[in-house]
Amino acid sequence: MCRHLAYLGPSRTVSEVLTGGTHSVFRQSWAPRDMRGGGTINADGFGVAWWPGEGDGADAVGYHDERPIWSDPAVTGVLTQVRSTAVVAAVRSATEGMPLGRDACAPFVDGRWAFSHNGRIDGWPDSVAGLAEWLPAVELLRMPALTDSALLWTLVRRRLGASTPGEALRAVVGEAIAAAPRSRLNLLLGDGTGVWATAVDHSLAVRVDDVSALVASEPVDDRDGWLAVPDGHAVEAWPGHLEITELPVSYGEESS
Repeated sequence: MCRHLAYLGPSRTVSEVLTGGTHSVFRQSWAPRDMRGGGTINADGFGVAWWPGEGDGADAVGYHDERPIWSDPAVTGVLTQVRSTAVVAAVRSATEGMPLGRDACAPFVDGRWAFSHNGRIDGWPDSVAGLAEWLPAVELLRMPALTDSALLWTLVRRRLGASTPGEALRAVVGEAIAAAPRSRLNLLLGDGTGVWATAVDHSLAVRVDDVSALVASEPVDDRDGWLAVPDGHAVEAWPGHLEITELPVSYGEESS
């Protein structure tokens, strides 16, 4: 079911964001605490995105590997030399039937945006075929992988620009839940200056203070200040700002 994380704050090495803390996303790859029936290990690759400079207006840079994060020497090698004030990362546990490979590993990057999905679309692909019908064929052909996460990213990306990031996530979650009510839809979106996320039938936690913001599938350390995001809620966060609001969707059971 994957684990993901977004960090905003003082400049840190990308390696430190991945491995820092008593329960880092690196450790969560083999010892997650709250997978909620979605697997026991996240060994189907990983990805990380960061923003050069201060992240304000910069395009994201992505690195992905189809190997487990613990087997990639870049994590404790070259990524110790890369610093950023903004990072989005994910370790993958592929849903049964989904393709493997580095192209299927989040975060998906386009310009200043980085996107990750922790969960699954129930009944994939038949349940959401209707959602793809209104997308231009060229956008479907350019999907990074034939996965539910890549389709969600394509739907979100289509809305960015015309909607705020939060509105884009809310709209796509609403559409996906209407098509496949038993889906798990923890979406995570960053642009180097802000983080937007949803919690739908999976764990999500957030910690924000005046200088930093962390949004993660699970707390990465035992420090005070972590808040569990209630199920069916959305998050908007950056240093000094946290807003948690209810999603206007019903989910969990098929409509009668």
